[in-house]
Amino acid sequence: MELRLVGSKDDNSIERGISDFVRSGNGGLIALRLSEVISHRKSIINSAAQHRLPAIYPLRIFAIDGGLISYGPDTADQFRRAASYVDRILKGEKPADLPVQAPTKYELIVNLKTAKALGLALPSSLLARADEVIE
Repeated sequence: MELRLVGSKDDNSIERGISDFVRSGNGGLIALRLSEVISHRKSIINSAAQHRLPAIYPLRIFAIDGGLISYGPDTADQFRRAASYVDRILKGEKPADLPVQAPTKYELIVNLKTAKALGLALPSSLLARADEVIE
């Protein structure tokens, strides 16, 4: 397995990077949870689709926007849990005394429409484990 980093500063560098990567043969794209990736998500999703490149993304919004699969923390759950911290702070606890919380709930979203466009047959076991399947 070979790891290649693709720049995400602008739409042109994303397209060039993905095009160069695709020429190297079989592969897949793993998008990281970076502000640049999130802000250029539509360009990344479109480029991956154009090159028929299977990709996994860090947030639900990517699958909703046409990405193949997203797997990452459930952001709604994180906000709900943050509310209890706000409550504790408003009741007098010092923020520095509160423990750092890591995500506890993750979600797997599969976009079947994108899978069909890429010509992929996803295993039923994957679809059964998904929190949401977009058809």
